[in-house]
Amino acid sequence: MSEPKNVPLSVLELAPVSVGQPGAEAVRAALDVARAADDAGYRRIWFAQHHLSPGVASAQPAVLAALAAERTTRIRVGSGAVLLGSTTPLVGAEQFGTVAAAHPGRVDLGVGRAHVIPPADGAAGAEREPGGSASDAEGGTGTPERTETRVVDGLVVPRPVRFDLSNPALKRRMLAHFGIVGSRDAGPFRDELEAILALRDGSFASDGLAFTSPPVEGAAFDLWVLASSGGESARVAGELGLPLAANYHVAPGNVLDTVTAYRDAFRPGVLAEPYVVVSADVLVAETGARARELGAPFADWVRSIRTGVDGAIAFPAPGTTTPWEEWSEEDRALVADRLESRFVGSPDEVVAGLEALVRATGADELLVTTEAFDPADRVRSFELLAAAWAERAPVQPASDAGERVSGGAVLIDVRSAGGRAATGEIPGARVTDRNRLETLFDDGGTPLVSLDTPIVVVCGSVNGSGPVARELRRRGFTDVTHVDGGFPAWKAAGLPTSDAATEPAPAEPESAEDARDLEPAARA
Repeated sequence: MSEPKNVPLSVLELAPVSVGQPGAEAVRAALDVARAADDAGYRRIWFAQHHLSPGVASAQPAVLAALAAERTTRIRVGSGAVLLGSTTPLVGAEQFGTVAAAHPGRVDLGVGRAHVIPPADGAAGAEREPGGSASDAEGGTGTPERTETRVVDGLVVPRPVRFDLSNPALKRRMLAHFGIVGSRDAGPFRDELEAILALRDGSFASDGLAFTSPPVEGAAFDLWVLASSGGESARVAGELGLPLAANYHVAPGNVLDTVTAYRDAFRPGVLAEPYVVVSADVLVAETGARARELGAPFADWVRSIRTGVDGAIAFPAPGTTTPWEEWSEEDRALVADRLESRFVGSPDEVVAGLEALVRATGADELLVTTEAFDPADRVRSFELLAAAWAERAPVQPASDAGERVSGGAVLIDVRSAGGRAATGEIPGARVTDRNRLETLFDDGGTPLVSLDTPIVVVCGSVNGSGPVARELRRRGFTDVTHVDGGFPAWKAAGLPTSDAATEPAPAEPESAEDARDLEPAARA
């Protein structure tokens, strides 16, 4: 039986600038996020590279990574990503090799491809945000273009958005931006990655001449690739056996293609097995209503990025933006995919959304980014999410869950009476109303079985079992899992089931004796 998958959380930090906030203050706030993330148990924090953007202060990821490493004790630091359209592989490797010399084993060098310059013929079409990071600059995926939003295993996968780069003002600004930043003609992406690897292992040569970079050779950093489509970046990362960061927060419509292309191309190299981090835009508050209030300005912020002429605006304060009902249909369509794929709500709501992201993509790790007007609300969002994610019960394949039950775990069926009547029962399962978990405790609140008893929760789907499993963990149970795919997966795995229910769900037990079916006895 395989162990339930542990999916750690990490942070992608943009150092967003709010209206009225100096850029220096936004940089300091980003370092506060790093400290909070370290304290909350996040695995890594990566800093973005965005130049000349009024609403984003993270322009120098190597500098921010070094500053964050000095202010933290455990968390890994890195880039998301160094843009190889404006930074040579050598310079990027030397920057992060230098940081790794002071903080060995805590540094990630994430790289992305070059920006896409607007086509000379004014054609529309790249699937990227104007002024976006290099990893957003990929073209088509080679798969048929989708025209509708899909829901895959509970995850919203919006229709990929294509941007019209024919606007003369937009083209003029983008070309000027590239000139100021110092864009370079990057070579083939595979060659750029292999150069970094060769510099690190001491085998780098150019024109038949050997070269050595002392801060890079033997440097203790991990090389990552960021990708937003199933194109060259994902494919080359797989071919070289490198870890991949797949972009759901900016290019949600492409995430499944990105992950599939990487895994299909993967060959053992730097890693023996594929490893995928998936990014997500989140905002968590104590209540869903409060989170949605704080998140309302996000739509205007995204619109400013996607219209592209001036780049991301400073993040507005809640209550100062145009109400959504007053937006034009054209503007709504421009930002719809970002709003549909952003996880905003209470801790439980956001955890449920991120669990769907893990299921649909098979992510090994999640990389979350958060934008809000008040830096304190951003820090609080990261803290609330970390706490809720830590309480999250692992999901198990039905076959593994069946083995746990056969070994003595208590199986708790939280489907409704109607659901059981329509699809069947599980012999030996404890039937419990998921809204009345007090049936698992006596009148004094003492659990009717020991808190270390193995428990498996099943519902019609993980959307029902997940919140119950989390709540049981909150109430002190230490060994709780739930069934991936719910009752349909349990039945499809050939595990014990019986005909539809003939009796209503049992009432709350009046005594521990009445709850004897909770005891981990042998199961049919």
